[in-house]
Amino acid sequence: MQHANPRAPPNPGCMTATSGHRPIKKAPVQQDWKALGSYGTLGMEIALSVAVGLFGGQWLDKKLNAGGWLTWVGFAYGLAAAGRAIYRAVQKSNREAEEHERREQEARQKYDDNAKHR
Repeated sequence: MQHANPRAPPNPGCMTATSGHRPIKKAPVQQDWKALGSYGTLGMEIALSVAVGLFGGQWLDKKLNAGGWLTWVGFAYGLAAAGRAIYRAVQKSNREAEEHERREQEARQKYDDNAKHR
């Protein structure tokens, strides 16, 4: 039978820092899944944009007897929509990276300030 270590934290999921007072928080798993879903749909959005543009152009060509040029116009609109989706995803990623960097910088500054006052 093993005896409990008196120095070990009472809950293994809540580790303490070396000073023993502050819990170390794990990154929330839910946000990882949320980010994966957000960026995971980008490929589907690209494919659907191009497909809807292409097939919409083909449909208009058949209805209006335009000789095939509306298919190309629809395809071009689909590509433009896909490019817009990529641009928005890159902008969102950049904003998230800047926010993460800002938070890390604040944490480092707070740590440095606390270390100076000891």
